[in-house]
Amino acid sequence: MSVINTIGRRKTSVARLYMQPGAGNITINGKVLDQYFPSEIKRIIVNQPLVLTEKIGNFDISINVDGGGITGQAEAIRLALSRALVENASENKPVLKKEGFMTRDSRMVERKKPGRKKARRRFQWVKR
Repeated sequence: MSVINTIGRRKTSVARLYMQPGAGNITINGKVLDQYFPSEIKRIIVNQPLVLTEKIGNFDISINVDGGGITGQAEAIRLALSRALVENASENKPVLKKEGFMTRDSRMVERKKPGRKKARRRFQWVKR
């Protein structure tokens, strides 16, 4: 099996993932997973597809992620990893789809409108 290349997006975050058979090393932007995501919750989000398909420790994964915040980046990585696992073995798809990991979350920040303070918030009205 050669290198599997997939992409995952969430809000403004974009994660490009390269997966190949190996010892289970996960590097994000040149850093180890524990260094890039000090929060345990974010590491759990990233590892969810591997734990669910029982493939943890089977692949070396290199990820380039940019844009957005840490939560958006973690969820973008989860989508890219899920897509890579399905590309590797199609029997993983029903399990991952049931948990909602194969669906791209399309919710984005609503744009600011002219004549408003934010997207929907109006300027304060002064009577006198």
